[in-house]
Amino acid sequence: MAKALSDAALLMRLRIRQLLLLEALGRERNLGRAAAGLGLSQPAATKLLQQAEETLGVALFTRLARGMEPTPTGEVLIRYARQQLVDFGFAREQMAALRSGLRGRLRLGTVPGGLPQLLAPALAAYKRQHPRVAVSVLVETSDVMLGLLERGDVDLVLGRPTEGHFEDELRIEPLLAEPQVAVVRAGHPLLEKSDLALADLVRWPWILQPPGSPQRSRFESALREAGLHGRLDITETASTVATTVLLEASDMAAIMPASLAAHYARLGVLEVLPLELPLQVPSLHLITRRHRELSPAAAGFVEALAALS
Repeated sequence: MAKALSDAALLMRLRIRQLLLLEALGRERNLGRAAAGLGLSQPAATKLLQQAEETLGVALFTRLARGMEPTPTGEVLIRYARQQLVDFGFAREQMAALRSGLRGRLRLGTVPGGLPQLLAPALAAYKRQHPRVAVSVLVETSDVMLGLLERGDVDLVLGRPTEGHFEDELRIEPLLAEPQVAVVRAGHPLLEKSDLALADLVRWPWILQPPGSPQRSRFESALREAGLHGRLDITETASTVATTVLLEASDMAAIMPASLAAHYARLGVLEVLPLELPLQVPSLHLITRRHRELSPAAAGFVEALAALS
């Protein structure tokens, strides 16, 4: 029996042009169009595909009357070829950054509680040092943010790990632990009540983050553990701006991280209720994808975060 080739030996036999052809065939499902897109003749493309299949010892595509369909093995190789293109583009960005200083794009994801003490001061320092980097900031709940991170729609997340996301997929570094507090508008009737208790809060309408968020789940658990099983009057939003505007215009109450509540209290917009909530929310973490290197722009932001401590 012939000895199986090692990964290194197989990669030596596969050529870049074959991987590019596989990626193009995955998109086009047509050999002629894939060949034309790469500037190859159709006979040359046919030969490259045959050689790749002979090297690997498996069929990568099924020939159909009107095109080609990848086999399950072909789908695996297409994903691999696609990732090689992404990684090469990433390498070029890194080389360009080394030549000319940081530039490009930085896509930051954060939960609202990460804004006052983490993202805002780190980003202010970062932009002073790297003004040519275009930065976008997305604010959502942790469960939504981690989905965006997995799809590559953000470079990193300031948030909290949630169920279904594991450390073999994500690199998770704790940054900030802070309590959660209940907030209302200035002049709210609850502020006049002495000896405020959790039972007093459930009689009022609430603004809460959507189901699935760590804050929402733990608040509802705290109510159940306190024996408070009544249905709350809830308006759901993950937007801090929407929450603040609704609080100002109504007698609703909401939950915020203490630093965010303190920010709005300094502005005279909201007040913190004098009640310690039995609500343990995990620390805020810096979360990145474990098997993807950070871009130079993202790595620079991580350094700015580290400088805060």
